[in-house]
Amino acid sequence: MEDNANAAPPAFLHDVLGMELVSAAEGRATARMKVEERVCQIFGFLSGGASLALMETLAGYGSLALCGPDEVPLGIQVSANHMRAVPLGDEVTATATLLQCSRRLHVWNVDIHDTEGRLISSGRVTNCIKEQKEREKG
Repeated sequence: MEDNANAAPPAFLHDVLGMELVSAAEGRATARMKVEERVCQIFGFLSGGASLALMETLAGYGSLALCGPDEVPLGIQVSANHMRAVPLGDEVTATATLLQCSRRLHVWNVDIHDTEGRLISSGRVTNCIKEQKEREKG
């Protein structure tokens, strides 16, 4: 039986999926992700679920750049359309652009492109901005 007492804590989703944050500044964020087996569906193409996870994660980093020190962004809605399949071995780049920013809601457009610059997926992410103490309460 394996001893898990000294095992490393589980990684965050962006680590598990191999996402690399390139930049996050006011109103715009960019990330890359290699299309490896861990993000592919069984036919060897990028999973739509992995694309949605990339979109929500990137929009979260974009919102975090706009938040105050006691605020955290929480994704409350994600929707997307997938236009093109991306094969195993490729890489995608996601760009999030802020569409609407209010005190408690941020709405982002997120486009994912392949290495040839073709649009793969396009989506919208809405983040609710919560005070840190609200998050700690559960």
